[in-house]
Amino acid sequence: MASARKVIIIGSGPAGYTAAIYAARANLAPLMFTAAQWGGQLMLTTLVENYPGFVEGLQGPELMETMRKQAERFGTETLAEDVTAVDFTRRPFVVRVGDTTYEGHTVIVATGATPKLLGLPAETELMGRGVSTCATCDGFFFKDQNIMVVGGGDSAMEEALYLSRLGRKVDVVHRRDALRASKIMQERALKNPKIEFVWNSAVDDVMDVDRGKVTGVRLKNLKTGGLSERPVDGLFIAIGHQPNTGIFRGQLELLPNDYIKVKPGTTETSVPGVFAAGDVQDHIYRQAVTAAGTGCMAALEAERYLEATQPH
Repeated sequence: MASARKVIIIGSGPAGYTAAIYAARANLAPLMFTAAQWGGQLMLTTLVENYPGFVEGLQGPELMETMRKQAERFGTETLAEDVTAVDFTRRPFVVRVGDTTYEGHTVIVATGATPKLLGLPAETELMGRGVSTCATCDGFFFKDQNIMVVGGGDSAMEEALYLSRLGRKVDVVHRRDALRASKIMQERALKNPKIEFVWNSAVDDVMDVDRGKVTGVRLKNLKTGGLSERPVDGLFIAIGHQPNTGIFRGQLELLPNDYIKVKPGTTETSVPGVFAAGDVQDHIYRQAVTAAGTGCMAALEAERYLEATQPH
């Protein structure tokens, strides 16, 4: 086993790459595990127009490629491997990739979250081409168009209310005949003249893969089994996110919703020397720019921790 690294970063979205840029520029020689599927959720996004500094916007994968090159330029070592286990009970901390073991004096967890999807083949093929999991990211592209939101919780109501300010009409499809959302969110959505509810229904298919864009959906009535089609230009899936925290269960304190618990105003986890950045600890904002901000915080906090604990 090689000597322990000063900083190990797990994950490679905006949070992970920003942490790597800051750590590398501080001469901490970070080792980053990007996972085989590097780049995070932005790899599934087409045009990104709300990330500061790019007047015309740019493609999600292009933004991540730019961040990757920037991190590597300053000396970040990247391995396209999936971390399979960690041991934060001993120091240096242990990070495992299969049978190979790595040690780090600090670890930054930036594994992100995965949007829950409906499980339809067309949904995946049309992701970024009319199917989205983020209204604040993509709603602008559907100005004055027909939009559909799937879900019945607070996040679905937030998406529907946000989209109602942009679209011509917003249909909310829910599997039951009552919402799970909080009373105040329900009232706002039910009172909104632009929002119409489609109860006891589920999306059965998304059209039109052959045309490379969403033109409509097929709905199934869960009480009668009947099928119907509805023209829509944008389909927003708002049935929640699953933070990628499986390998940290039992190692770090998690919130009831499985996100990593951090000390408010910091990226500090329940284990001193382990920091969490980006969507793996943020279930409220979930934006590339906020993820990048917490990546910066994690790297600065790791640097201070090393200053305080490592012999000079």
